[in-house]
Amino acid sequence: MAILQNTGDENEVIVETRDLFPSHLFKIESFSLLSEHGIDKYESSEFESSDYKWKLIIYPNGRKTETEDGTDHISVYLAVAETSSLPACWEVNAVFSIFLFNHKFDNFLSVRGRVQRFHCLKSEWGFSKFIQMETLKDPSNGYLVDDICVFGAEVFVIKNKGTKECLSLLKVTDSFKREFKISKFSEVGDIWYSEEFKAGDHKWKLSMYPKGSGEEKERSVSIFLHSVDLERDSSCKKIKANFYIRIKNQLIDGAHCKNGGSHWFSTLRVALGCSRFIPMVDMNDPKKGFVVKDSCIIEVEISVQATVR
Repeated sequence: MAILQNTGDENEVIVETRDLFPSHLFKIESFSLLSEHGIDKYESSEFESSDYKWKLIIYPNGRKTETEDGTDHISVYLAVAETSSLPACWEVNAVFSIFLFNHKFDNFLSVRGRVQRFHCLKSEWGFSKFIQMETLKDPSNGYLVDDICVFGAEVFVIKNKGTKECLSLLKVTDSFKREFKISKFSEVGDIWYSEEFKAGDHKWKLSMYPKGSGEEKERSVSIFLHSVDLERDSSCKKIKANFYIRIKNQLIDGAHCKNGGSHWFSTLRVALGCSRFIPMVDMNDPKKGFVVKDSCIIEVEISVQATVR
């Protein structure tokens, strides 16, 4: 069972027991002789974890501070090693556990804190009150047997390689409108593209399939609005836009066929519109007014509402 405990440091820690051996072990024989030989601080050999070099620092009589000459606890710290080889203003964010082997129960005492920021001004973190001296030195507790104790460490570095996302919501005041006239409509091939245009600080273009696309081939005219930015710019992930596409009726003022709404454009859906925009028979019927003198007029209206980068 894990226990939340305050060890006297800045942060509370999780104390638990574990059967699994830690990644790195450090054995001390004749532990009692450390004090007799005046060794108040011992640094372990370096070990590597997550592409960084580390070392354990053990204070058998507790870590002395400006306000304390020591404590009744053993202090254990983890430090970044070989800092001189790291770049200027280096920083490592890591969560780590420090272990103490229990010979009696064949398991480990584990003390784990929250994520800590190691950097050039603070290259070590740990626990000033890792375990009470009285508890450690009592052989019946199993931590110090035949004057031998075994410490361990595990380090997990949090690397900042994850996806970073920023949602920007925009206050829409006016929508962008533009018309495109397609002359010689009967001579357009399978697809027509408009020139690129800018709306809401983003680039767009229209595409029309006069003879339909996909399942609407030879049945309906298909029209789509494309986000040029999403096709080309990897920094832009999604764009939410309210848009309408209209084919103007040139015989009846104010009457036209339209499609659109509020939608999310994304890198997986760079084009949105309608494959069944208007039946081909209606589009090509001169009495309907959508094609007059072999020309049609397409109007697009866009207001960008949000972007994700």
